[in-house]
Amino acid sequence: MRFESVKSDITVIGGGLSGVCAAVAAARNGKTVALVQNRPMLGGNSSSEVRVWVVGATGHGVNRYARETGIMGEMFLKNQYVNPDGNPYLWDMVILETVRNEKNIQLFLNTDVHEIEADGPESDRVIHAVTGWMMGSERRIRFESPVFLDCTGDGLVGFLAGAKYRIGREAHAEFQEKWAPEEADDITLGSTLLFYTKEVDHPVQYIAPSFAKDITQTPIPVKRVLKSGDSGCHYWWIEWGGEIDTLYDNERIRDELWSVIYGIWDYIKNSGKFDAERMTLEWVGSVPGKREYRRFIGDYVFNQNDIEAQTLFDDCITFGGWSIDLHQKEGMYADNHKSMHYHSDGIFQIPYRSLYSTNVSNLLFAGRNISATHVAFGATRVMGTCATIGEAAGTAAALCVEHGVTPRGLYQHHMKELQQALLWQDASIIGLKHEDTRDLARAATVSASSYISAINIDSPDEKHHLEADAAILVPVDPAITTIEILMDVAEAATVEVELWSTGRPENYIPVQLQVKDAVSVQAGELQWVSFHLPWCPTAAENAFIIVRENNSIHLHLSHKPWSGVLSFLREQKLNVARGLEGLDPNQLVVQWNMRRTVRKPFCVRVQEPMEVYHPSKVIDGYMRPYGGPHMWSATMANGAEWLQFKWDEPVNANEVHITFNDDVNEDLINLHHHRTPFQAIPELVKSYTIEVLRDQEWIAVAEVENNRQRKQVHYFEESIAMQEMRIRCLETNGHSQFEIVGVQIR
Repeated sequence: MRFESVKSDITVIGGGLSGVCAAVAAARNGKTVALVQNRPMLGGNSSSEVRVWVVGATGHGVNRYARETGIMGEMFLKNQYVNPDGNPYLWDMVILETVRNEKNIQLFLNTDVHEIEADGPESDRVIHAVTGWMMGSERRIRFESPVFLDCTGDGLVGFLAGAKYRIGREAHAEFQEKWAPEEADDITLGSTLLFYTKEVDHPVQYIAPSFAKDITQTPIPVKRVLKSGDSGCHYWWIEWGGEIDTLYDNERIRDELWSVIYGIWDYIKNSGKFDAERMTLEWVGSVPGKREYRRFIGDYVFNQNDIEAQTLFDDCITFGGWSIDLHQKEGMYADNHKSMHYHSDGIFQIPYRSLYSTNVSNLLFAGRNISATHVAFGATRVMGTCATIGEAAGTAAALCVEHGVTPRGLYQHHMKELQQALLWQDASIIGLKHEDTRDLARAATVSASSYISAINIDSPDEKHHLEADAAILVPVDPAITTIEILMDVAEAATVEVELWSTGRPENYIPVQLQVKDAVSVQAGELQWVSFHLPWCPTAAENAFIIVRENNSIHLHLSHKPWSGVLSFLREQKLNVARGLEGLDPNQLVVQWNMRRTVRKPFCVRVQEPMEVYHPSKVIDGYMRPYGGPHMWSATMANGAEWLQFKWDEPVNANEVHITFNDDVNEDLINLHHHRTPFQAIPELVKSYTIEVLRDQEWIAVAEVENNRQRKQVHYFEESIAMQEMRIRCLETNGHSQFEIVGVQIR
């Protein structure tokens, strides 16, 4: 046996996506990090051991412009390119490579931490070190650092250190949550095992093991959807354990889930009800994907009311958008098989005060164990959101070390610095402006070779019958008067159109009617029909323009996306996850969706001059769509286009950060839930140069080809003195416009 000691600035225990993003964020902020994981691979529930697909704020396409950026976004885009088929082992590689690329991280796999050195009174505990046993190596390793992050999911480190926590459901009286029970209890969400199947070129016999459950004696064949070709995420409902202890009964839960999986496969293979002769089991999980256990208590307990009201927090550090998603306590055996869902009107903010312990002074946490009620946890628990929480917690830990303060002290004295650091990193944060005084770009005059000053979507590729209301979202800056819509008219009719505001800049639903128009049209095809919809909002804002149902009308969809313009259909009948999810059809965010029109804008024209895509948008401080797209956009009609920065006096630059548009409206996935037809986001600028003006000649100081990432940072070995700089865009990954979201220089 070998005894070792590791000292670092920050120790992160838990190598799921929250722990990975926390470790990478801390390392990129210049701190040494020990990342300790008790499994042989990183990724937690998303790894090839468990194979749960990563979902987050997009809510599988319910929310607009909500895909995660920052470290999670990098991994999404990397996986999109190297792993378009969603191979779980290649996803493992993407995560591992992300960690190994950071020289400040020491990675310890197969290391189970179960000893904690902590002291102090119950109200003010301090962790000094944790010790883990590296399985297979007989190494006992002690990790010492001033700040610790518990990203274990179950919260073992915080528990052993004496951190306050909750398990189960809070009583309604505690937070006045609509979905909370009258009395508190120990009910949690259960755990899941998944399985993969495949079809081969010969008949395959299946003999069930003796422990396989006869599922005909359960509600499963009646209440659930079974198909021979389904596997993996289609069986998320193979869940159990919510009524017992998901931690201490983990082995019992695994055995029960195994019995059901092998029983389901016996039913599919041998009941005679399925075409499954050549189907075989390819993989069955052995590590239950755990949804819920301890939730720590922080200085703020995030709750259902915050999600419903979309509470704005002064200490916002990221956002979520998954529905409050609570399953029946009986899991797969429930007679009432529908899970409960509640979507806020858009994404919701998560406060920093929910990321650190109220009584262990140097403990931060990230993932499903943050300070939230059981009901709110139903929305924050998904891995995409856990990952962005991890990036925020890791960045906070780095600043705690930098300033020699506790996590609470960081909130009290350095909150804005944390938020600005996250914006520098292009982390998933919305509604806050980048205002860092170190950014030289903010002091520059920004111009461009050209920019789009009108919306002109005029290539009809697909007809849409207006049998139900449809809508077009267009950005308005500074005003709109007239919009033209391309349509076919079967017989003379009156077309009614309404312009609604969306209420909040992060929302994409009709909230308040502003103006409407009705126009009589004659029969004919491909008519541009003009509607008078004058609206001048006090600030740049999106207009949600509804075209009311009319059986005489066909609208036209274009297959050329236009950033900032979206098309919606109002669902008359909800087609939701095979009837397994209890969505509220009265919620506007559910009614108005883009499932059939993603990347297909309706053909529209707004010809009056607009400033939506002006070059100055790259320094307006917003790094995501928020009441408008917030980007420079120029057509490729003239070939290369450039974005230029000019200062009154020369400046010295050490680094240039460029954030390109990667269409955060596109709902990416890491595994096999759905496949996106392109390996690189078409909107991304593929090739570009950074040039500075020297003696009236533009000199390239950086050249990039084959870019597939949203954010690129260029570091210069020596400061570059310049008074004029430009970014020259040469090629995209398939989009017809060059687009840049933000530029920072320091």
